[in-house]
Amino acid sequence: MFTGIIEEVGVIAQLNKQGDTTFMTIECNRIIEDMHIGDSISVNGVCLTVTAFNQSSFNVDILEDTRAITLFRNMKQGTKVNLERALLPTTRLGGHFVSGHVDTSLVVESVKHMEKTMQLKLRLPDEFRKFVIPKGSIAVNGISLTIFKLNHAIELNIIPETVRSTMLSELKSGDKVHIEFDMLGKYILNSKQEESGLSLSKLEMMM
Repeated sequence: MFTGIIEEVGVIAQLNKQGDTTFMTIECNRIIEDMHIGDSISVNGVCLTVTAFNQSSFNVDILEDTRAITLFRNMKQGTKVNLERALLPTTRLGGHFVSGHVDTSLVVESVKHMEKTMQLKLRLPDEFRKFVIPKGSIAVNGISLTIFKLNHAIELNIIPETVRSTMLSELKSGDKVHIEFDMLGKYILNSKQEESGLSLSKLEMMM
């Protein structure tokens, strides 16, 4: 479980696909401090398990099923990624509950850079409209963000600290980002499936 508050931006140092597994090495600094083999790390919003590490990098294995439903299939050496360690019982929940299980990917419709902030618009297909609300939470590449406006697109206003501490400033129109819809909202929809005809299984079928 994660909070969507990014701790560090890492860089993919190596990608090596062997059979149905991709072995990835990520260079970083801060999150290495108390790392252990078996730890869960959110990498651009995807929960991955540490298989090895040293003073400047850690390794994860990406199975074919994960590769097929995420953007890791298109990533290359040198790509920057958002990193967050798993939530501790004593951690302040500064964002919202993020599981690290990506629901889908959305296309960046536009990016507008201001002096210190930025505005991000994500194209929203009709089938996902039911899973978002104005002022609600959404995880974009693992980052906990608040939906500012909602119509044919999700409009997000990014504060200076988030611009500085994540890789959002690297995005451009046409890029794709990992999306995880609010977990609590999905549970509510699932509990109301008999009334609304919606369920998590139907959400999964849309992916």
